[in-house]
Amino acid sequence: MITQLELKNFMAFSDLNINFSPGINIIIGENSTGKTQLLKASYALYSGATLLKNQTNISDDKLAEALTTKLTTLFMPLDGKLRKMHHQGATKQAYLQARFAQDQEIAATFFKNSNTVVIKNRNNYQQYQAKTVFIPTKEVLASMEGFNSLYEKYELSFDQTYQDICLLLDLPKIRPEALHKESKQAMAQIKDICGGYFVFHGGGKVTFKSESAEFSANAMAEGFRKIGMLWRLLETGAIHPGVSGPLFWDEPESNLNPKLIQLLAQILLELSRNNQQIILTTNDYVLLKWFDLLIDKNKDDHILFHTLYRDNNGVININSAENYQSITPNAIADTFNDMTRKQVNKMMGRMGK
Repeated sequence: MITQLELKNFMAFSDLNINFSPGINIIIGENSTGKTQLLKASYALYSGATLLKNQTNISDDKLAEALTTKLTTLFMPLDGKLRKMHHQGATKQAYLQARFAQDQEIAATFFKNSNTVVIKNRNNYQQYQAKTVFIPTKEVLASMEGFNSLYEKYELSFDQTYQDICLLLDLPKIRPEALHKESKQAMAQIKDICGGYFVFHGGGKVTFKSESAEFSANAMAEGFRKIGMLWRLLETGAIHPGVSGPLFWDEPESNLNPKLIQLLAQILLELSRNNQQIILTTNDYVLLKWFDLLIDKNKDDHILFHTLYRDNNGVININSAENYQSITPNAIADTFNDMTRKQVNKMMGRMGK
């Protein structure tokens, strides 16, 4: 579990500090305020330890090399150079620090002419670090076959979150008796609403099977493919409440109809109630509101809403709140309220005529 992230002079951020809930974290903000960048930085710092998990006595230089590669393949800076990720106009070094449960910590720096990061602190970094999952905005079931081999051989215009998720989706499923009870329930809900389930044949080949027929994954609605990714990650144990690391999800609502969005919010809440940390970004009022409506204080839900915004000087800041009504600024709600007012005014105008 990741508990805190600090970024200085990195990408869009000059100085940002965020504390994460152990349950659900929902990150909102206008375009270009760095929502995805925050998500990727957290994912990179968390997953860096697992890259070297089976090795012992790892030097700082070896860890720095692994983190540099992870950062550049996730953010894809110009010319693939780490120094291009230095905050524009900043004169001081970039600084990335993450703290985790059980007193783990990693901190790294680089300058605007650096080729690799420098490790500043790595307290217990490689100990007890469970594998994490990052689900990118676009679904991958329709393009999994052959993707990994192409990604390894050619310079595709996909950041590494897409390869990472394809590798996880292609893992064999775990034994039914090893599945978490909440995973089984969530999978059953997804299967019911989709009218079937996705079958992973290996090598990236995916089909969809209903009671009466089997189809290519490409024949299924994109929203079903999107939530089918969650189904598969539960089936393989890549997401296992209380065992796996954080689930990072960039705009999970994309291409989902409102009915699927409600189901998604319900499933994520239940997973978090069983000790699965979830960190997601969203631009969607429906998803945001469903979380607000489904929060159950009697079940000790832990949810933090984080909003990224630019101040009058153009600097990105962050505010965090425990309830939906306290989010400020809230570009999503403001836009929805403006639309509602316009609709009311339009109806009043018609009545006046």
